[in-house]
Amino acid sequence: MSTGHLTIDLAALARNWQTLDSKSRSETGAVVKADGYGLGAGRVARALAEAGARRFFVAAAEEGAVVRAALGPGPMIGVFSGHMEGDTALIRDHDLTPMLNSVDQMLRHVEALPGHPFGIQLDTGMNRLGMEASEWAALREIALSQNPVLIMSHLACADEPGHAMNERQLDTFLDMTSGLRVPRSLSATGGILLGPAYHFDLTRPGVGLYGGQPFAEAEHVVTLDLPVIQVRDVDPDETVGYGNTWTAKQATRVATIAAGYADGLFRVMGNSAIVYSGATPCPVVGRVSMDLITVDVSALEGDPDYLTILGPHQGVDDLAAAAGTIGYEVLTNLGGRYSRSFVK
Repeated sequence: MSTGHLTIDLAALARNWQTLDSKSRSETGAVVKADGYGLGAGRVARALAEAGARRFFVAAAEEGAVVRAALGPGPMIGVFSGHMEGDTALIRDHDLTPMLNSVDQMLRHVEALPGHPFGIQLDTGMNRLGMEASEWAALREIALSQNPVLIMSHLACADEPGHAMNERQLDTFLDMTSGLRVPRSLSATGGILLGPAYHFDLTRPGVGLYGGQPFAEAEHVVTLDLPVIQVRDVDPDETVGYGNTWTAKQATRVATIAAGYADGLFRVMGNSAIVYSGATPCPVVGRVSMDLITVDVSALEGDPDYLTILGPHQGVDDLAAAAGTIGYEVLTNLGGRYSRSFVK
């Protein structure tokens, strides 16, 4: 093995969906955007469909076409970016359901694809996507006459349960949708954990399916093993890596492993990240370079064949902390050079 190997546990993914489904007081969908959070949208979507998911969400119509090819006809595939210019053929041919974000998108959709299903996205305070209250008020009756299949919004601070923004957005969503006979959706993973008041008719878990926070009960889905290319002895006061950023304080056994920032392992985590040999932690020393990472393996009895950077002892959020980022970014940056296997 000359490159890292990524093992994706589809059974754990399915169990994460089932656990979040058990916490939802409504139907539970699944977000599979960004190529299934970097793990392969087709395989991920099929596993979630087998677990019971019937509504899926992607960021763009091109992603929706990939998921439709994997799932076949039947399940709804919602597109968060709505009906963009040039999307008409993809939406029609792959039976996608755009979440319309503006008057312009509404006009484009009903003119290009009259009678084709669509949803509506409302802005309840995040100021990112969706119709604001004034725009919705002006369009509401026209939009409702076209029979939307879903009205949704998105929480900005759901990963902070005590944040006042959660209740503010909930109240705004209720004000904008009260009395409507259209299914509603407000919550992704964090919103599910806020409780039933946030669940409405459909929840849309994303990162929690893949083992990320704020779903603390999540099973880890991803294992990333990195092969050791070479092991050497480094004397006291010798340096390792670019820029001489790490100096040995004592005799140190250093392994060089085949991965780097070209594989989505961030340069900034040098001298702060940890990898594992079994249950034994081994600190990264020196800078992460494009293709190589150097690791102190002095604590091991022998030289390892590989070291594990994601697995049972270190999840995506642990690794993210070493890089000063979030688990989403770790997942979606997992590089194309890794060989992959899927287990069920």
